[in-house]
Amino acid sequence: MPELTLQNIDQISREVRQQEIIFSHLPDELIDHLCCDVEHEMSNGLTFQEAYRNVKEKMASGRLREIQQETLYAVDTKYRKMKQTMKISAIAGTVMLGFAALFKIMHWPGAGIMLTLGGFALAFVFMPSALTVLWKETHSSKRLFLYISAFISGMLFIIGVVSKVQHWPLSGLILTFAALSGIFFLIPSALIAKLSGPKDRRKIPVYILGAAGLVFYILAILFKIQHWPLASLLLALGTVTVFLVVFPWYTWLTWKDDKNVSSEFIFMVAGSLALVIPALLLNLSLQRTYDTGYYIHQQEQQALFGYNFRENLSLIDNGTGTAVSPQLAEINARTRVLLKVINDTEAEMIAIAEEKRGINEVIASHFSETDIGPVLRFNTLIFPFHPVPARDYLLREGSDMRTGLDAALKEYADYLSGLLPESEAGSYMKLLDPSVYLPQINPETDRVSLMAGLHMLGLMKNGVITVESYALSAIPAQSQPQN
Repeated sequence: MPELTLQNIDQISREVRQQEIIFSHLPDELIDHLCCDVEHEMSNGLTFQEAYRNVKEKMASGRLREIQQETLYAVDTKYRKMKQTMKISAIAGTVMLGFAALFKIMHWPGAGIMLTLGGFALAFVFMPSALTVLWKETHSSKRLFLYISAFISGMLFIIGVVSKVQHWPLSGLILTFAALSGIFFLIPSALIAKLSGPKDRRKIPVYILGAAGLVFYILAILFKIQHWPLASLLLALGTVTVFLVVFPWYTWLTWKDDKNVSSEFIFMVAGSLALVIPALLLNLSLQRTYDTGYYIHQQEQQALFGYNFRENLSLIDNGTGTAVSPQLAEINARTRVLLKVINDTEAEMIAIAEEKRGINEVIASHFSETDIGPVLRFNTLIFPFHPVPARDYLLREGSDMRTGLDAALKEYADYLSGLLPESEAGSYMKLLDPSVYLPQINPETDRVSLMAGLHMLGLMKNGVITVESYALSAIPAQSQPQN
């Protein structure tokens, strides 16, 4: 029977140890077993390389590590318990999250409890046990940083998502830390680990480009959750890079060596493309539809306001030269003062959301001057769904913004009350009550977006212009002599 040279044995030993086979005497036993198999193949007239390739194909990819895991499972009680804990927590956490998503969509009770339990099972049971199992299987100090960064990033991401869905405090901060740890620690350490192993130089650009695509993808998820700008652009860029460039490129390079292409690999590539790309397109479509639907409602409010505003001007023009003309002009002047307060409130909310220096800067960038006054261009807003301005300023009683708005409405209502009979104007004067438009909320739990706050103020402006219309019609009617 042909015998292997020392160089042949060294090659087999090196490749076995690259598989991170570290348990006791197992590496030596596997090396000895592989050498015997290769010598058996060489007895059929094959060269060492041909025989070794046949043996590796029979072993299948990853079989050596599976042998180590099976050995550890059989002889190491602690490893066996951690492995079982990892499997049970992974299945239980995933199942609970799946049912939580279904219950959340259907608005059934119990969704929050299942979401919390599932998230905490994955974050505080599965992740630690998985880290322990990985370390037990490899004892690789080179990959320790990779495992720890994966553990931290995964745990923060799970907790952040659960907190975001449950509207718990600090959810945005937790997700930001999760994304940053993934971008600056997990992805670089994974890339280094990949490049430090056996190198196929053809795939090095693929790995680097794949890491860049994942960075874009993680940033896109963070920006989307936080309602920051450029989320859709980053999502499209990350998806195109990973699933339309990296995956096909990597598949093509792997396909060139037909014997190494497994059905699992083909299923992974095809399945990922089939799931992620339609989901991306659907997400972009829904986002545009969602935003556009909000903008349409706001624009309809503006159109109604513009029509009523011009109708009121025509009522004032009709009263020109009459005894009530100065009174009508005074009503219109006070109405414009109140509308300016509301417009300034809109601008101040946008300034808070975008952290701009003042109202004038916001008006210059987001408002168009028209014959009915400044008109907000909603599609230019950078953070249309920012939760802070409406919740913490507009709706919070006692805030400077709310106090100023309430005072302006009260002053306007008091002025008109002195001109109009209460018996007839009562129903109209209710339109000047701020509680009609600005409901009471719990600032600790309720989330009200900037767009919702702007919609409330749009309704308020239409209410004010409706009251003015009634006053402009009622005053001339009162001045006419009774028959």
